[in-house]
Amino acid sequence: MNTYAETLEYLFARLPMYQRIGAAAYKKDLSNITALCDRLDHPERAYPVVHIAGTNGKGTVTHLLAAALQAAGLKTGVFTSPHFKDFRERIKIDGAMVTEEKVVAFTARHRALFDELQPSFFEMSTALAFDYFREAQVDVAVIETGMGGRLDSTNIVHPVLSVITNISFDHMQFLGNSLPAITREKAGIIKPGIPVVIGERHPETEPVFRETARENEAPILFADERWTLRPLRHDGFVQTLYEVEETVSLLGKTEHEPLWADLFGNYQQLNVATAWAAARYLADNHIFPLEEKHIRQGFAEVRAATAFQGRWEKLPGHPLAFAESAHNEAGFRQLREQLTQIPHERLHLVMGVVNDKDLAPIFPLLPRDAEYYFCKPDVPRGLEAETLAEAARSAGFSGQCHASVAEAWRAALQNAGPSDLVLATGSMFVVAEVLP
Repeated sequence: MNTYAETLEYLFARLPMYQRIGAAAYKKDLSNITALCDRLDHPERAYPVVHIAGTNGKGTVTHLLAAALQAAGLKTGVFTSPHFKDFRERIKIDGAMVTEEKVVAFTARHRALFDELQPSFFEMSTALAFDYFREAQVDVAVIETGMGGRLDSTNIVHPVLSVITNISFDHMQFLGNSLPAITREKAGIIKPGIPVVIGERHPETEPVFRETARENEAPILFADERWTLRPLRHDGFVQTLYEVEETVSLLGKTEHEPLWADLFGNYQQLNVATAWAAARYLADNHIFPLEEKHIRQGFAEVRAATAFQGRWEKLPGHPLAFAESAHNEAGFRQLREQLTQIPHERLHLVMGVVNDKDLAPIFPLLPRDAEYYFCKPDVPRGLEAETLAEAARSAGFSGQCHASVAEAWRAALQNAGPSDLVLATGSMFVVAEVLP
């Protein structure tokens, strides 16, 4: 019997993994995952699924919905990607990671099948999650796409609800070079007759969503058509209090008590609104025994209930320090806005990216007066620190190169004054290396 470490070594070495090596791992059809799940007797059909896609915010919305369902007493599986420190973070039930023993046993039991079909790392992970949830007899699974939607391995599920958070530019080499093109790929999770909640309305994407929903005779709801959320205050960089208003045609507005969400970051307002609209759809249509009190409880406890991490996560100690997983244009736009809301004297920004990232739209969004610490995340796909620094210099920025994320983080903390702010960002892999 292999150990967990040996199993991971086998998986990472033999199965291509997009998050580590890039385009070589991307497969443009669902044939492998279909064949794999067919041989496993279709575990994805054993429980109801909520399926979530989008450019940014997928993970947040996934965990918010899972927390609400857990608060209702439902045994809830969660599949997300990528992971920060441990592969098992991708597959959780009620906030607890899949066991090492399950990962080892599943891989050993189906190793001949893997060798025959040669599935990608993500396809194997998806099949493992589906199988684990069936074995554990979950009441519901909240499944996040890896990339795209139409050709994503998770898109073999037949959900009770689809959710698409937003659309912005990312992974253009796979999904298209325009917002409508990317939207068509993400909208590929819309299934015939299955309702879909869209988190963000945009003039370039809305027609595509409506057309796809119409073709599939799928009920479609844009979150802001029914709900308006306004932030009221932040509580010590931890929770945000929202005012919730319901807009009902011809009946005016119905007031609701304020809503707490255990999340920090102004950009989370959109994600909370999307998750609220989706959860209320599930509750109001009696798809699950879910009530508003459960949604409120879940949102207030989302970090503890689901082990959610890595998004504007406040790190222990002094000076004030955060880790934020911004990695594309939309994410850095949100990051820039958030930085204006956090009192600090000087910003120390630890930054690393992957080597297929388009940096041109990102540099104009970075603060000019920050102290930069460039580094390479410890994955094969990481961009060399010197290359990042040279690109930054060409854009008018300066900073020091460091041999590792850990070295850059130590230097930033040592150089920061008591009223300064330290931030690690640019990639989930950078965040993974600074999380405690």
